[in-house]
Amino acid sequence: MSDSFSVEGAEVLFRSYVFAVERRVIRHGDATFTRDVALHPGAVAVLAINDQGEVGFIRQYRATFDEWFLEIPAGTQDVPGELPLETAKRELLEEIGYEAAEWRLLGRFMNSPGWTNQVMTIYEARDLTPGARAPVGPEERSSTVHWLSPVSLRAAFRSASAIDLTAAVALHRVFGTFLDEN
Repeated sequence: MSDSFSVEGAEVLFRSYVFAVERRVIRHGDATFTRDVALHPGAVAVLAINDQGEVGFIRQYRATFDEWFLEIPAGTQDVPGELPLETAKRELLEEIGYEAAEWRLLGRFMNSPGWTNQVMTIYEARDLTPGARAPVGPEERSSTVHWLSPVSLRAAFRSASAIDLTAAVALHRVFGTFLDEN
């Protein structure tokens, strides 16, 4: 049997305002099989660090868990033609009400490559100045902004039932073994 795989066909099963689900027919040698794939335009996240070394978080409700979570500012790349850094700047202002003069790419990661093509691009933002916060949607409008020191962050993350992977990756990229320190 050949080691090559190829997509032979696809059918959209569902389309929402954020993602679509596509059933793909995959060929591997002489055999075919199907896989359902969530198609996503990509997303960005921002680790905003103020002059006091505190990290900016948004605490918002998530219907998927019926719970409130601390997350770094993030959002879907849902504006056609908008570059990831432009989306990051827009999300930082919308969600926590800040603009940044310094931006650094922290990396890109696949959220769950077994079932979605979503790629998250993460930036670090510093040299912050206040702007006009403009939350979008009921969850963001009900959200609150929190600036947490590294000590407060460790305590909050250790006591949480689960933590946001995007925030964990960003914190690890900037602070190293940050969450494991005493």
